[in-house]
Amino acid sequence: MARFIDAVTLTGRNLVVLEPLQREHEEELLTAARDGELWKLWYTSVGSPEAVLAYIDSALAMRDTLGAMPFVVRRKSDGKIIGSTRYFNVDAANRRLEIGHTWYSQSVQRSGVNTEAKLLLLKHAFEVLDCIAVEFRTHWFNFDSRAAITRLGAKQDGVLRNHAISPNGTLRDTVVFSIIASEWPTVKAHLRHQLTKPRP
Repeated sequence: MARFIDAVTLTGRNLVVLEPLQREHEEELLTAARDGELWKLWYTSVGSPEAVLAYIDSALAMRDTLGAMPFVVRRKSDGKIIGSTRYFNVDAANRRLEIGHTWYSQSVQRSGVNTEAKLLLLKHAFEVLDCIAVEFRTHWFNFDSRAAITRLGAKQDGVLRNHAISPNGTLRDTVVFSIIASEWPTVKAHLRHQLTKPRP
């Protein structure tokens, strides 16, 4: 059976290149995660130094068995890996998917990197894969992520209460956002405008 999402490299105009994740990216991903010690944020799933290989293996298993497509995010200016993101929860029959498992080195947050990466992912989803909706989910307490998703132009659909049990045993409320196909032209114009704005 053909895959809904084939392996593809997505190249931005100025900031990032999204490459399909491989096991060989382990050391570079670990270096990226050390910038801000992102595994210490209790509401995220960034792999710790001891768990980066398991994180990669899990992402590749999701690719091979569930049709997901994980990426590394590489900075164009120096070729350095600065994060990771993923298409997953793929529903090919209904042409829907989720974008998530996204994290970036602390030093590149609020730099335009996420905006260009999301522009690439959304453009491919709506214009190549012909999706009718793209979803985003995040932890209720991940206020930075919620704000970033809203800045993209996504609308909040609702909150899934006690949606999951987190690794630390706490119960996770999940906030669900989406962009639908009819909104994509306006969202695309918004994201392109955001990329022209000066950064601090």
